[in-house]
Amino acid sequence: MTIEEIKIRQLTNQYLIQKGDKETVVRDLCGVQAQFLSNAMHSLKIRCYDFDESTVKDGLVKNWTVRSTVHVFSKKDLPLFIRCNNGNDYRRNEWNGYTFWNQRDKWALSPERQKYLSEVILRSLESGEKTRDELKDICRANGMTHAEEGCVFDPWGGGICELCKRGFMNYVVQEKKAYCLSPEFVPMNDEEAQLEIARRYFTNIAPATVHDAMYFLGAKQSDVNKWLSLLPVESATVDGKTYFFIENGKNYCNVIPKCIFLAGFDQLMLGYQKKESLYLPQDHLRKIFNLAGIVMPAILLDGKVVGKWKKKNSKLTVSLFEPIGAKNKKAIAAEAEKLWSDLKKFEIEE
Repeated sequence: MTIEEIKIRQLTNQYLIQKGDKETVVRDLCGVQAQFLSNAMHSLKIRCYDFDESTVKDGLVKNWTVRSTVHVFSKKDLPLFIRCNNGNDYRRNEWNGYTFWNQRDKWALSPERQKYLSEVILRSLESGEKTRDELKDICRANGMTHAEEGCVFDPWGGGICELCKRGFMNYVVQEKKAYCLSPEFVPMNDEEAQLEIARRYFTNIAPATVHDAMYFLGAKQSDVNKWLSLLPVESATVDGKTYFFIENGKNYCNVIPKCIFLAGFDQLMLGYQKKESLYLPQDHLRKIFNLAGIVMPAILLDGKVVGKWKKKNSKLTVSLFEPIGAKNKKAIAAEAEKLWSDLKKFEIEE
């Protein structure tokens, strides 16, 4: 197997050569990262043949999953990703023990106050979805202090995150932050769930190295090696690196697409160790993965990142990282026209 063949397999498995249906794509790829919902929607748009803006959110939920980051994923996978400490904390509104949040210096909530404010939030959601600001107003009206507000509504998660991770609620699948009650489900056992996520990774995102899997799954090397020992993986050594994969019956007799407008936080960028990426030249690393933790929308040309893009309303701006020639610029423009019917202004910056 060559590097070219590895890339064709990865692009095929990630539905970037041949599209799949939405339900299959989100389940195979373990959801799509969704700090900014527009990125998640674009990620599905370029991968799903049944993408429809009016119905794309149907059957999807938004919550913390792999790498403790917010993803949009199939509602059917709630038991897989929201495991609630092997089910022991499922919908348990008790906070006397140690949690990731309550051990922080600025945590101002006693277990009793956290229970009380959690009850206020959950009762308010019984009447329907509420925005973050609406929930804040409701909690303030029920006695929440300024210090408590900073804990419950911490911008990085806080008490809201803990309620989501215990199976009480989910984010609404929309750009503006809002929440809804979660449907009931039975969380999977941690070991079984982690093995299933690893199976999906090595089937639908691989071929991948151990370092790639550690990066995507947020796992230790010993865990990845354990999963590999339990899964029906095959391997190939290319340029001194060993790539593991599970055969899935797909046809890899394809060519790398000329141009792909990847989403911000795209699975193709996050699926493999960024410092060993087959697609991202290291000279361009910080232009895509910036120091603020943002993963920019990349332009993939002949399987290589050559720039990034930004679309605002009907204007598209492409910022190139290197000279690509007039023919390649035309190819980028042609792909943009296919993607966006509302495009009125197109600029390339060099």
